[in-house]
Amino acid sequence: MTHTPRTDVLVVGSGIMGAVVARLLREGDPGLRITMADGGTAIGPAAGLHLHDLDDPELWARHNEQVATGIQGMYTGAEVVREAPGRLAELPPGMFHALAFGEDTEAMPRAALAWNAGGMGVHWTAATPWPAGEEVFDFGDPAGWSADLDTAHRLLGVAPAAIGPTGVGHLVLDVLRGRYADPGRGLAGPGPSGGGPGTPGPGPDTTSPANTRPAPGDRRPQPMPMAVTVTPSGPMPRTAPGTILPALATGGDPGFTLLTGTLVTELLHTGGRITGARLRRVADGTEYELHADTVVVCADALRTPQLLYASGIRPPALGRHLNEHAFVTARVLLDLDRFGLTLDDLPLPRPGEFSTDSLWLPHNGPAQPFHGQIMNRTYVDEGGRPLAHSVGVSLYVPVESRPENRLVFSPTESDLAGLPRIGVEFGYSAADRALIGRALDEVRSLAEEFGPFDPVTERALLPPGSSLHLTGTVRAGAADDGTSVCDPDGRVWGYDNLYLAGNGVIPTPMAANVTLTGAVTAVRAARAVTARNTVLSRPY
Repeated sequence: MTHTPRTDVLVVGSGIMGAVVARLLREGDPGLRITMADGGTAIGPAAGLHLHDLDDPELWARHNEQVATGIQGMYTGAEVVREAPGRLAELPPGMFHALAFGEDTEAMPRAALAWNAGGMGVHWTAATPWPAGEEVFDFGDPAGWSADLDTAHRLLGVAPAAIGPTGVGHLVLDVLRGRYADPGRGLAGPGPSGGGPGTPGPGPDTTSPANTRPAPGDRRPQPMPMAVTVTPSGPMPRTAPGTILPALATGGDPGFTLLTGTLVTELLHTGGRITGARLRRVADGTEYELHADTVVVCADALRTPQLLYASGIRPPALGRHLNEHAFVTARVLLDLDRFGLTLDDLPLPRPGEFSTDSLWLPHNGPAQPFHGQIMNRTYVDEGGRPLAHSVGVSLYVPVESRPENRLVFSPTESDLAGLPRIGVEFGYSAADRALIGRALDEVRSLAEEFGPFDPVTERALLPPGSSLHLTGTVRAGAADDGTSVCDPDGRVWGYDNLYLAGNGVIPTPMAANVTLTGAVTAVRAARAVTARNTVLSRPY
């Protein structure tokens, strides 16, 4: 008789969301048996390590060259690749366009998949602005939302002022604060430097300790919160799945099992209860079943609903409300004369870092609906002497959440992984297009504050999918009314032991980077699973 392996909790996906879930489950129960499965394999020596922090010079250089663009869709290469060579087993670990996996994503051509252990969490820029306003989905419990957001901050190791502001960064903040008042607090005007446009600030902002974040209501232009470990010199390590959950990268937890190169192809269920999953080893195609008392799916906004569809779990809202903020980007060379600067005043990049400043323009209601990510860079010659300084401005434009923006799964065709082929139907509403037009005007006006600017060559609206910040396809809701896939804790409607976590669960249009907000869904799911396990283990 063949023995079927068993686990207490199966976590599908080894990215940041899966790591947060497993970390909190372990904190709640030291004896819990946790199995984590991922179809990809490790990039580098261990699973879940950020590419920014690898000792391999080739891998490190390749990552930093791509991330220096400030455009996350560039992680998959500048060209849209429509075919992946060979079989799935022959793919090296890394990022691939969804088109290369055989998905029909022409409507969102820059949509991409992380095919590696650690998921997007080993590639990401680590920007972690906190959600506010219409982005918040507290379901009537603002205190609970705040507590869960604090937990997400803790696990991601968010520092409020990681990269800058340098003296020139303070000048940029002065300009931003002069343009964008905080209507709720009246905080327009000079930034922390206290000087005017021609006065360099005092250097890196050390007013806030790394473990303290400004109040959530602070919507002034400010340093970008980032999930990094602040160091006095050299590169700053990024938070990654292997730092959130050390056992993922280094082992040492006998109750935790990581299965890499192992694709979960189907969730097994009967009578509203998940009994386990069918797994397939990518290398040789061997399939087997794993019994699980609870399953938490933490794939991504494409593959989480794909797995549910493949498993015959098909609530009406599955795949609908696909969302991604529009991405307007620009880059302008700083006019040194305008700001009373010389080349000697320009900050040099730290070893291991491409930008000198990472700054944040928070969205702030109808008067300022855009999320701004400002990444500045000093260009140097072969001798390391400054040549010029650029201000990179990206504006993220919130897009209406509409059910007609959706994923469609084929009942007959398969993708490269042998799962139902994904089709994407996505477009902008009239209101979206109007707001995008406003953002294009805004980014031009803002760039012109810093130097001569050519909008034809130095400004662009990027194709859908470019931010990799997809949301909404397995959205949470307060009631099982056909408009959501799961409840506020991530439990799939109609199933008592199936939970979802990650960006796909986010039900609100997002302007800001979505990872921190997605981590809140992982915090909620982990807490719900822990509470459920506590009830089930309680003696009666």
